[in-house]
Amino acid sequence: MTSTDAPTASGAPSIPTVPPAPAASPSSAVPSSPPAGPPAAGDTGAAGGTTGTAAGAGGTAGPDVVPAELHGPVLAWFDRHARDLPWRRPEAGAWGVMVSEFMLQQTPVVRVLPVYEQWLARWPRPADLAAEAPGEAVRAWGRLGYPRRALRLHAAAVAITERHGGDVPSDHAQLLALPGIGEYTAAAVASFAYGQRHPVLDTNVRRVFARAATGVQYPPNATTAAERRLARALLPEDESTAARWAAASMELGALVCTAKNEDCGRCPIAARCVWRLAGKPAHDGPPRRGQTYAGTDRQVRGRLLAVLRESREPVAQAALDRVWDEPVQRARALDGLVADGLVEPLDDGRYRLPLS
Repeated sequence: MTSTDAPTASGAPSIPTVPPAPAASPSSAVPSSPPAGPPAAGDTGAAGGTTGTAAGAGGTAGPDVVPAELHGPVLAWFDRHARDLPWRRPEAGAWGVMVSEFMLQQTPVVRVLPVYEQWLARWPRPADLAAEAPGEAVRAWGRLGYPRRALRLHAAAVAITERHGGDVPSDHAQLLALPGIGEYTAAAVASFAYGQRHPVLDTNVRRVFARAATGVQYPPNATTAAERRLARALLPEDESTAARWAAASMELGALVCTAKNEDCGRCPIAARCVWRLAGKPAHDGPPRRGQTYAGTDRQVRGRLLAVLRESREPVAQAALDRVWDEPVQRARALDGLVADGLVEPLDDGRYRLPLS
């Protein structure tokens, strides 16, 4: 994510929902669950987080990084500066959290907000969405982009209704088994909706950890095993504190430790940031390329889908032909939409959003 949660080539934006802040400070929290995964070097079971260093977490963290020294400042900052977003409110529930996580992938918050509100008003429960045709999910998705997410969310709603009585499961393994749910989304829903202890690694979190703990400007293009080990090493022991840490570190990356123009003067851990203390060495990994849109098949697909979304009746080929002049690219984009299950071709040559 970038400074405004805008999409980047290396990840997807997400703004977490978390339980209300506990009255006690992180340092006074009492551990209530064992760490997820193998303990990190220096783990002592101290309240509110580890007290040793994160060295040994895949050899990625600086030798002087002490997780507990990061937790308190970041959590206190989050308590003061966390944005009031609808999926963070208690009434959102696990379904609201899940919907937000699907929508926020590679899409800025400002674009998600109106669609999220409309979606939850129309489909307040998974069963409500499951009862509709998948094409209605695509229609309601509007211009959020990457519309296959709408089909996956619909498929997840069907599975939740059929397998779990219409309630979003709290078990991490059951979340992972849902259609369209991967490692990140399962951890995010378990953490933000149910307050569980899981490392939640989106691009914002990965960037914060890369700078604060490993001393590099940007994380790798794809999440690595070393990053997962580091995330586990930095995770507070207490379950509810760990859930807030996941949300707080994500928010820090979205608002302060951004991809460009990071604001170290506002950062609660600037004095401990390995990258800043090293003089902010420039990125020396593979080039970071922004996503292009104009003139791409993605743009053509978006225009074709816009015509289909606006019509309640099947659309003739001629109406689709008018949205893009170049016939080869237009045909390729339409074929891709059909292959992805976003469009259904009819025997009479017309097209519609999917009914099944």
